[in-house]
Amino acid sequence: MQVPDAKNAILVNIKSAIDDAIRAENQTIGSFAMTDKLRREILTILVGYSDEIPHPASGARAIAGAENVISEGDTTNAQNYKQASQPNQSNTLIRWQVLAYVSSLDLTLAKWFESHLDALSILHEVGYDKAPQGLWAVWAAEGHPDPIRYKEGKISGSKAWCSGANLVDYGLMAYRDEQGQAQLLMVDMHQSGIDIDNNAWQAVGMQATDTATIQFHEVDAINVGVPNAYLERVGFWHGAAGVAACWYGAAACIANYLITAYQHKPNDYKAMYLGQISTGLAVTQQYFYHVADLIESKPQQNHELTIRQLRANVEQVARQVMETVGQALGAAPFCGNAHFARLTADLAVFIRQSHGAFDLQKIGELSSALDRAAISDLTDRQDNIWQL
Repeated sequence: MQVPDAKNAILVNIKSAIDDAIRAENQTIGSFAMTDKLRREILTILVGYSDEIPHPASGARAIAGAENVISEGDTTNAQNYKQASQPNQSNTLIRWQVLAYVSSLDLTLAKWFESHLDALSILHEVGYDKAPQGLWAVWAAEGHPDPIRYKEGKISGSKAWCSGANLVDYGLMAYRDEQGQAQLLMVDMHQSGIDIDNNAWQAVGMQATDTATIQFHEVDAINVGVPNAYLERVGFWHGAAGVAACWYGAAACIANYLITAYQHKPNDYKAMYLGQISTGLAVTQQYFYHVADLIESKPQQNHELTIRQLRANVEQVARQVMETVGQALGAAPFCGNAHFARLTADLAVFIRQSHGAFDLQKIGELSSALDRAAISDLTDRQDNIWQL
């Protein structure tokens, strides 16, 4: 079982480093304005912690601090105490907590950093652990009329919807080969023969993500993993839950504005609205703990149904939070608070990475599976997915 109130040591260190960066810009933590310069500085800090942030489904770690209650120098007893009495926190939850925190600061940062971490986890999962240092991105969108073609170590063609196109050092791209199989390519973005076009990106929300169409002209690339490994690996869905953690972190931050407003000037209407979103966020929070437990207890299963349900729930709660907080607080924070305005505009776009009716259709199909074994998330006590 997760330990929700346990300290995530990695997150504590990241917060401290980012707080220092914000103060160095002569800004305060509670009301800072995100500039391009500050965003790049924070991204550099985050990338520096990449190796410490665990992959999904990579186990659990004991919570630090046990040695403080043992006499100094008694390392054997300290270790035994730590193993016997300290609760464990899953690596999956640790990862999601980091992503949720970054999202509360800025969803452009979250978009870049989640993609970076996802690329490193994908390479790990397909057996390629030699990833060079730098900023990574995953670009997997299909459908461009000039698709990627790979031959004899060179790629040509175009890839759309590439966030961080001018920023990243390496791209991890999915493409279809001549047999229709999904393949992965690793490309160093510091090469000639690469044209980046940002003109199609007319978004207001998520405007700063540097999303572009990239055209490649006989550019060196490396094929990694076996055919279809990208789509068929269990981590595909584990990573999809990480995106939901980003949505949740931003929604929770927006909700905190209502808590602050109510504490400053209480009234019954604010309390009612706060009660609505508090209930939704609390239930979703508990579901994140459940899904993290599930992934860690059955790491070889993809948990597609449960993760699709999680994503659908987070999307619904995020939309409820944005609508309800807006009703409670009126136009003022949208017009006078840069962080609030940017976060709400960005989140409205970012949650569209959910696929709405298509996702609900797939949830329905998976929920109605006649073969009990096909629903891998059931416990031995359950005959169907809704049994208590």
